[in-house]
Amino acid sequence: MKFFIDTANLDQIREAQDMGILDGVTTNPSLMAKEGITGEQNVINHYKAICDIVDDNVSAEVIATTFDEIVKEGEALAALNPKIVVKVPMIKDGVKAIKYFSSKGIKTNCTLIFSAGQALLAAKAGATYVSPFLGRLDDISSDGLVLIEDIRTIFDNYGYETQILAASIRGPLHIVNCAKLGADVITAPLAAIAGLLKHPLTDSGLATFLADHAKAAGK
Repeated sequence: MKFFIDTANLDQIREAQDMGILDGVTTNPSLMAKEGITGEQNVINHYKAICDIVDDNVSAEVIATTFDEIVKEGEALAALNPKIVVKVPMIKDGVKAIKYFSSKGIKTNCTLIFSAGQALLAAKAGATYVSPFLGRLDDISSDGLVLIEDIRTIFDNYGYETQILAASIRGPLHIVNCAKLGADVITAPLAAIAGLLKHPLTDSGLATFLADHAKAAGK
């Protein structure tokens, strides 16, 4: 399973990259604003900076909501770097644009997926990734993991090559459960990914090993 980090913070991206487990980055306008990145040129420069850090797969989201404008904006983003994946909303004109991008060899990430039917449409249009939002479904008392399972079943039934990119990850357990259900990718905050490192028995075991070593060394 691929690990993407969901942020526009360059320090966190570098930290995840240094861990040796990072496969990509997802961003959106809200994450850019959180880092104080405003203005078209500043946003473009920030995408370029992210591409300089990671090996591949930098999802850059369009703001447009009509076909012509999505295509115009998406082509401009894709031209910035071959690592760019154009992030397109799950709307009618978005699906149409995904079909266009697919025909041009431009990678796409269909975002704001909340149903298996939406994921199916995006896959038929040729999306590289679909992004079901688990945490937001959980927030309204709906099980986001069931959606992952349903999409996996449908894609396997028909041999769709579109990858399931589990988004809106809230913690380490989400990540593990997505792996068990066969999600191709998760995108999560650094804290959720780092949470996979932690276990109290690891901590206590290491403390014991170090204490025994100190005794044996006469310290």
